Amino acid sequence: MSVVHSYDGAGLVNLMAELELKLTGQSAFRGLAPGLAASIPEADTYVLVLFDGLGAAQLGDPGATTLATSRSGTLHAPFPTTTSVSLATIATGLPPSKHGLVAHLMWMPDVGKVVNSLKWVTPTGESVSYGYSSVLPSPNLWERLRSAGIEPITVQPGDFSGSPLSRVLYRGARFEGAWDEEDLITATVQLASEPRRLIFTYVPHVDFAGHVFGLESSEFAEAMKVAVGVWEGLASQLPPGVALIGTADHGLLEFTDDQKQLIRDPRFDELRFAGDTRGLHLWGDERLMHDLAELTGGSLVDAVTLIGPDPTPEALSRLGEQVLLAPDDRAFIPKGFDKRLRCYHGGLSTAEMEIPLLVG
Repeated sequence: MSVVHSYDGAGLVNLMAELELKLTGQSAFRGLAPGLAASIPEADTYVLVLFDGLGAAQLGDPGATTLATSRSGTLHAPFPTTTSVSLATIATGLPPSKHGLVAHLMWMPDVGKVVNSLKWVTPTGESVSYGYSSVLPSPNLWERLRSAGIEPITVQPGDFSGSPLSRVLYRGARFEGAWDEEDLITATVQLASEPRRLIFTYVPHVDFAGHVFGLESSEFAEAMKVAVGVWEGLASQLPPGVALIGTADHGLLEFTDDQKQLIRDPRFDELRFAGDTRGLHLWGDERLMHDLAELTGGSLVDAVTLIGPDPTPEALSRLGEQVLLAPDDRAFIPKGFDKRLRCYHGGLSTAEMEIPLLVG
């Protein structure tokens, strides 16, 4: 089941705009709709926690009770519902149509290759040399905050420091590395002791466990325990007057091997594939695209209508001529896409699109 996507007041982008509004009095995009905005308290310092993969559906997990209790509303992840796109939305306070990072595996016309936008390698593992800090438009959210006298800080796993993705996302923000969940909590709490800050804390455990082990695994239960521990630790230790907000970048759908539809017919080799297993970006012969849709049961859509208003030429240049959306019970896996995972995302199903708004 798909949801009607929103950038008009119930999206992740609107949450970022709302925080920018509350901190500086202005924003680059529309803030939250009034009902959702009312749940965001006024504060001089905000801590925003991003639980990777913690879709609204994942709050039904038996181990997620504390997080479910903190839920004050439901937001929509941007399309496609994938980590790099959502993180770019957070880093800019803009929808994909404006920040231009429009896929997990993204066609980059200026390098003539499909690029994994998390790792900045090609699907075959070849490193891509690029001016990473120039991928997103300027000024980004961190730079706008800094110019308004607000210090932006991100608390991340320490081994992300200096990575291509960090260089893409955190231009203008102070990077603080943490090496385990206790370190993550301690660093966030200490940094929140100063006024006029936005601290963005990233928690990757739920997404990793879901992808690799599945939603019913002991590893997923342990990852949820870590996420709950981070939330509870921050809620109990943050200084008075600091607002604690939480959300996610996307939800997760699990697939059996039988539900993974491998695209191996040689006639489709003429098409260029990018995007995600749940939403394939396609370039090439339109007749072949329709043949592929008929073969797989997917739906061809014009993704321009899905990435947000008034797309820039750069965003359009990276977007497929058509996007093939998979049914809720299928993941499409062309050559070069990872068929080993248990969970996928990137589409428009309710489970992928809906993310929680948490308030501590």
